[in-house]
Amino acid sequence: MRSRCFAILVWFAAVFRVWAGSHVQEEFPFRFQEGLLWVKVTTAERGRPLNFLFDTGAEVSVVDLATARRLHLSFGHAVGVRGVGASTRGFWPLRLHAKADGVELPSRLLALDLSRLGRACKEPVDGLIGMDFLRGRIVQIDYKARRIRLLGSRDIRVRRGSLPLDVRRCGMRVEARINDGPERWFRVDTGCATPLQWVAATVEPRECGTRIAVGLASLRIPQVSADVNIGGHVFRDVPAGIHRTAIFPGESGLLGNGLLSRFGTVTLDARSGRLLLGR
Repeated sequence: MRSRCFAILVWFAAVFRVWAGSHVQEEFPFRFQEGLLWVKVTTAERGRPLNFLFDTGAEVSVVDLATARRLHLSFGHAVGVRGVGASTRGFWPLRLHAKADGVELPSRLLALDLSRLGRACKEPVDGLIGMDFLRGRIVQIDYKARRIRLLGSRDIRVRRGSLPLDVRRCGMRVEARINDGPERWFRVDTGCATPLQWVAATVEPRECGTRIAVGLASLRIPQVSADVNIGGHVFRDVPAGIHRTAIFPGESGLLGNGLLSRFGTVTLDARSGRLLLGR
């Protein structure tokens, strides 16, 4: 199921030890199921909670088209959306006041058909909490405690350094080395259930495209085993999906939950552009 159920958007990076201080500004729980981070979201328009995925690979937060219609939301203008090997159409912006356990979520969302992703998973997907939630924040994902925390700059102490996190308009990326190859950019993507999606061909450094980077897919992809080196930390025989062309401009693939969860905690500091990984 993991090889089929993954959303493509933004995420991954390096290693070192991170300690969170006793003060957490805000936090909310998630379920770690099918390799994805499921969050219960409440809205004023619907009494029953909605199923959202926490997806750092998505440029913006998303609401499913069918869910938007059920909530009687007003659609925005039609826009192009870049996906995996294809493009589709969405509607931007759509306004929705939503919270995760009391934490305010982005109110401007992209309306997009998520039905294929929902069919690949065991339950419907009503939306995605995307990279716009992380901008200007320090966000920690605690895979062991199943909590997502918003931290202040004084709430983290870093030892053994941190990995540079390139925060672009279309996504966040870090450098990693596959097998004996050179360091290349990979998207940090909690919307990817698998450990690694790897573009085996050479990828030229490029800027973000004009289309919104929120690709979703349920695909069967050729698999190999690869060694992954992130900031000097090596993982052997990591399952990797192979791609022949770039998934997103200037990126050689995706680093997903199957690898990130091994660190216990992952902290994305979008304020100062660094990634901190637990032990």
